[in-house]
Amino acid sequence: MGHAGMAATVVRYLRSVGSPTSAPAQREPESVDALPRPDLRAVGEDERAPVGPAEFRAVLGNFASGVTVITAPPGEDGDGDGPAGFACQSFASLSLDPPLVTFMVARTSTTWPRIARAGVFCVNILGAEQGELCRSFAVSGADKFSGVTHTPAPVTGSPQLDAVPAWIDCRIHAVHTGGDHLIVVGRVVAMGAAGEGDPLLFHKGRFGRLAD
Repeated sequence: MGHAGMAATVVRYLRSVGSPTSAPAQREPESVDALPRPDLRAVGEDERAPVGPAEFRAVLGNFASGVTVITAPPGEDGDGDGPAGFACQSFASLSLDPPLVTFMVARTSTTWPRIARAGVFCVNILGAEQGELCRSFAVSGADKFSGVTHTPAPVTGSPQLDAVPAWIDCRIHAVHTGGDHLIVVGRVVAMGAAGEGDPLLFHKGRFGRLAD
């Protein structure tokens, strides 16, 4: 499939509106096309990139952000996979009406296709003491959920990690291409917050926390 074809198919709604009496919990999630892994170069071989990767990371590292773990429930296609999850710094709220959030994921991610197949996800916002939990979900190929306690999120069943300050349960609403990443938009179907505790922050490659 060419780039034009991918761009034409990647943005899609995952479910019909349904009847007014249908409860969200009664509708089965639909999967989304995870896309093949393309040649990610956006600059031609004979064209110099305006900004080098090292400079890009160094400058953007000055922007402090929160840290989340994006999770999805086990697949139902008999592949034997357990729940999926990865540490994600690039998360943001997007819209109040309708309630939408967004996260970005690399198009080379091995976790994203499993989330795409599930059609749903839960954003677990990490607290200041959960740096090690974040590191465990940042490792590729490991059993990320080993020793991690969690419960099913109320609507989608995605893993809601214990002791997180806040969580946001979502259905995948749309997916857009963004260079070597995908921009995933989720429609919020449930959410909750503990209402206390400092957030885990990430700045210049290190974890931090708010100071009084």
